[in-house]
Amino acid sequence: MKRRLRTASRKFREFLMIAKGVTSTDHPVQAQIIPMRRCNLSCTYCNEFDEVSEPVPVEEMFRRIDKLAALGTTLIVISGGEPLLHPQLDDVIARIRSHGMIAGLITNGYLLVPERIQRLNRAGLDHLQISIDNVQPDNVSLKSLKVLDKKLQWLEENAIFHVNINSVIGAGVKNQWDALTVAKRAVELGFSSTVGIIHDGSGQLRPLAEDAQAVFNETRKLSKRSYSRLNGFQKNIALGQPNQWRCRAGSRFLYICEHGLVHYCSQQRGFPGIPLADYTRDDIRREFLTEKACAPNCTISCVHQTSFMDFWRAPQKGESHKVVGAGCECYSHEHGQLVQIGGAAAVQ
Repeated sequence: MKRRLRTASRKFREFLMIAKGVTSTDHPVQAQIIPMRRCNLSCTYCNEFDEVSEPVPVEEMFRRIDKLAALGTTLIVISGGEPLLHPQLDDVIARIRSHGMIAGLITNGYLLVPERIQRLNRAGLDHLQISIDNVQPDNVSLKSLKVLDKKLQWLEENAIFHVNINSVIGAGVKNQWDALTVAKRAVELGFSSTVGIIHDGSGQLRPLAEDAQAVFNETRKLSKRSYSRLNGFQKNIALGQPNQWRCRAGSRFLYICEHGLVHYCSQQRGFPGIPLADYTRDDIRREFLTEKACAPNCTISCVHQTSFMDFWRAPQKGESHKVVGAGCECYSHEHGQLVQIGGAAAVQ
């Protein structure tokens, strides 16, 4: 009963999110926030973690959440690093929900146990995503189905929030068919499933080899509930072809780093680089109309999906930012390093 009630509440708020997004363009639809850059794993493809950062103080996280609410944001996804390492994560989630916003969480799943899942239920979490990279752990990633399957069973038994399992394919993945095994297990447990394509260190596309193409097509058949099915951008990515679309990063989608700066996305940090505390609706309107040079070959799923509701309007005519490969001095951003695309921001 609790699960059904939580699902009904989430779906109603998702409907309001879409209705608000269609009727107004001067507010963010989705924001990703980083309360903890440190991670308990060190996957070789990832450029979104370190091993030393302290958690962002919870009062500072409250200020950022309150600011996003004042800007009209309807969905906040908590990412990292590994956000479950933050000692007051439940309070961060509860703060998001206190504003009526949808609360999502991206985690590697290692710290999930039944008691922790129950705490996430009580905090009001709406969405959780785990990305599983392989069936057996290897020297690229320990996020394997072998290690995490028990965590998935605990989620199926205890979670009243929506769970999505993201699998990955592409360059750097040793066994492409693992993604299909992971997706089938997700569906078997009643979760939604998405598939992501490995991109380079600037979020740009890397076309799939023939075997990965076959896995991609089979896995997508299992993902009928995925928001990514509303557009075909991944099909072009899989073929190594550019997409013609209007990226609304900096406007409809905001990435807020642990230092409280607004960036286009996790892979284009440094633009616009304005403190969230100083971000205004004028900034949102400017970025809504600003063309991004990285857009044609972009693979960042959450930005594509968030921008999709505005594909039909407001042609971008501002000066194009040359942001491919950009990074701010706060980060170590190695060109050519493999990083993962996920369905993190998908509203299922």
